[in-house]
Amino acid sequence: MIQFKTIDGLLLRDMAVAGAALLEKNREAVDALNVFPVPDGDTGTNMSLTMQSAIREVNSKEFLRADEAASALSKGALKGARGNSGVITSQLFRGFAKALKGIEKITPLQFAEALGKGAEVAYKAVMKPKEGTILTVARVVAEDALKQARKDPDDYEGLISVMLKSGEAILKKTPDMLPALKQAGVVDSGGRGLMLIYQGYAAVLRGEDVNLADTGMDEETESTDDWHDLSRELTYTYCVQFDIHRFREDCDEHDLDSFRRRLNRIGDCVTVTGDLTEAKVHVHTDNPGSALEYGVELGELNNIKVDNLAEMKRALEQDQAPAAPEEEAAEEQEPNKPYGMVAVSLGAGFTTFFRDLGVDEVVEGGQTMNPAVDDILSALKRVPAEHVFILPNNGNVIFAANQAAKMSKKDVRVIPTKNMAMGIAAAIAFQDDQDVEKNLAAMSEAAEHVKTATVTYAIRDSEYNGIAIREGDIIGLHNGQIEFSGPSIHDVALETLKNVVTDEDELITVYFGADITEAEAEALTAELAEAYPHCDVEYHNGGQPLYYYLISVE
Repeated sequence: MIQFKTIDGLLLRDMAVAGAALLEKNREAVDALNVFPVPDGDTGTNMSLTMQSAIREVNSKEFLRADEAASALSKGALKGARGNSGVITSQLFRGFAKALKGIEKITPLQFAEALGKGAEVAYKAVMKPKEGTILTVARVVAEDALKQARKDPDDYEGLISVMLKSGEAILKKTPDMLPALKQAGVVDSGGRGLMLIYQGYAAVLRGEDVNLADTGMDEETESTDDWHDLSRELTYTYCVQFDIHRFREDCDEHDLDSFRRRLNRIGDCVTVTGDLTEAKVHVHTDNPGSALEYGVELGELNNIKVDNLAEMKRALEQDQAPAAPEEEAAEEQEPNKPYGMVAVSLGAGFTTFFRDLGVDEVVEGGQTMNPAVDDILSALKRVPAEHVFILPNNGNVIFAANQAAKMSKKDVRVIPTKNMAMGIAAAIAFQDDQDVEKNLAAMSEAAEHVKTATVTYAIRDSEYNGIAIREGDIIGLHNGQIEFSGPSIHDVALETLKNVVTDEDELITVYFGADITEAEAEALTAELAEAYPHCDVEYHNGGQPLYYYLISVE
C-alpha cells in the first residue's frame, strides 16, 4: 500500500531509476517483440539507452523539487534519445516536465495531468501517429489515470493500480489495432517498454524490490541484482546495497528523506525504497563505509553487498575491445561554406563511400545501434556550413535526425533515407551549385528512386504474408517487407531480386556484409549479370553486420 501523498524530486528520481532498471533487465525480451523476426529488433535497447541518459542527468545533482527533477529527466532523455521508441519516450518526459513547471511536490491529480500532457506532446511530435503503438498505451493510461485522480485526488495507490491495469489491458489490444502485430503474434514492443517503466514507478512507491516486480513477461533473460552501465567512465568505484529493518522508534519519513540526501552527497544512482518497516538501499560511492554508517543510524542492517565496479569494468574490458573515449561536447563551428552533409553509417565500406562523396561527418550507427539525438546534434555542430543535409540511412533514425535538426542553430534538412543505398543515391545527387530547395528535391527524389533488397536471418519461428519462417532461416526483404525464406543466402538473394528488378531498371549494386566473402559476392554478381543482361551489375564491400547483402536497384 502506497503511503506517499506527494512526490518530491528525490522520490521522482528514485521512481525513474527503478523504471530504467526494470526496462534494462527486460531489454532483450522487449527487443524480441519486434514485428519482423530479424536480428536488429532494438526497441528495448533504444528505450533503455534513452532512459539511462535521463538517469545520468537526474543524478548529476540533488534535485529536491519535483519540477527540477522532471526537467532533468526530460533533458537527459532528449539528449540520449535513440530510435523512434527512444524519441517518443523523450517526448513523454518532455510533456510530463512541462505540466509540472512550478510544482515542488506532485499530487496524484498533478501526476495524472502530467501523464496526459506527456502523451499529448508525444502525439504532436509524430507526423503520422499510429494507434496500437506506445502512443496509444501512453494516451489510454493517462486518460484512465486522470479519471481515477479526479475521483480520488489524494490516492496514489488507486492511481498506480489504475495505470498498471489500464496499461496491460490496452497493451493486449494492440495486436487488434495493427495487423502486423497480430500476424507476428506479439504486442507492441514500445508499449511494453513503457509499462516496464511504470512498473518500476509502482515498485518504488509501494516499497517493493524492483527486481521482483511482476512484469507480465516471460523471464528469458537472467535477472540481475543490480544494473551497471560499465561501458562509460565510472564516477564512483563501489556499488553498495543493503536492507534496513528494525528502525529506531523515533524514526519517521523525514529521516528517510534526510538519509537519501546524505547518500546523494557521497555518490549517485541512489535508491531508497520501502518504508519504516523495511527499506532497501542502493548507492554508487567511493565511501561504502559512510553509506553503511548512515544506515546504522536508522536501524539494523541486513543483506549487505559491496561490489567493486572498477574491478567489474576491468574484467569486462578483458573480454572485449576497450570502448572509445567519450568525446567532449562539440563546439558549434562557424560556417565557412554554404553546404555540408551528415550521414549515419554502419560498416567500414559504407563509411568510406560517404566520405568519398563529400559527407563532412559520419555518425556510426544503424541496425543494432541507433545513434542518439545528441550524437547527431554534435555532428551537426562540427560541420562548418550554413545549410546541412542529414542522411539518416535507417527508418528508425529519421525521427532522431528530425529532433536534432530542430535543436541545431544551422539550417538543417533531413532527407528521409531508410537505408544506406538510398543515402548514397542522395549524396550523389547533391550539387553545390544549386540552391537549398533544389538540392533537397533532387536528393529526396534520387533516394526514393532506389529499390532495395536485403538478406538476413530469422531469429524466431514466425509466419509473415503466408511465408512460414523457422528460426535460423535466411530471409529476403524487398523495401523492408519479407518476401522470401530459404536455407541458402545465395538462393534467397536471387529469388528476392526476382520481385525487385524490372525491365526499366538499369543498375544493380550489391553491397556485401561482414559475414560474406568477396568471392561469394563476386559469384552472386556474375549470376545477376547473366539473369539481368539489360542491367549493369557491380559489387562493393559494405561491411555491414547482420545483413549479408544490401542490394540496390535503380
